[in-house]
Amino acid sequence: MAAVEAQPQFHVLAVDDSLIDRKLIEKLLKTSSYQVTSVDSACKALEFLGLLNEEDQRNSDIKVHLIITDYSMPGMTGYDLLRKIKESPSLKDIPVVIMSSENIPSRINRCLEEGAEEFFLKPVQLSDVSKLKPHLMKENSKEIPSRCSSSGPQQCFWPASSICI
Repeated sequence: MAAVEAQPQFHVLAVDDSLIDRKLIEKLLKTSSYQVTSVDSACKALEFLGLLNEEDQRNSDIKVHLIITDYSMPGMTGYDLLRKIKESPSLKDIPVVIMSSENIPSRINRCLEEGAEEFFLKPVQLSDVSKLKPHLMKENSKEIPSRCSSSGPQQCFWPASSICI
């Protein structure tokens, strides 16, 4: 039991302009024990991440481990959001998953070529959510050296408060 309680709770930012789709993905993620923040536009996602304006700095208190976004949204598409995230030095390593109700191979390929980890067709299912864990683990394994870098021998206790001794 203690091993289950010690698992990190991954924070996922869900972006979808459709309230129904946003609530569905939020419920699926929470069922899978993810912490979820949901917003209804790419602009609000950028604001949450601290990328809306050039002078904005990312709020270091908020750690997002994965972003899942709808492709088709008014104003800025999920593809545009993906590109902004991948262009940001502080956010480029965060895995991004795109969702769409349209199965357009050229769109899917373009998103994957630009750095999306996955492309899910809507409605997203619990089996799709289970595909997220490897991307979260990969993203977190990149953090360990940066959080545990200091001179001399050390032991890292990950993820328990990211403490290195």
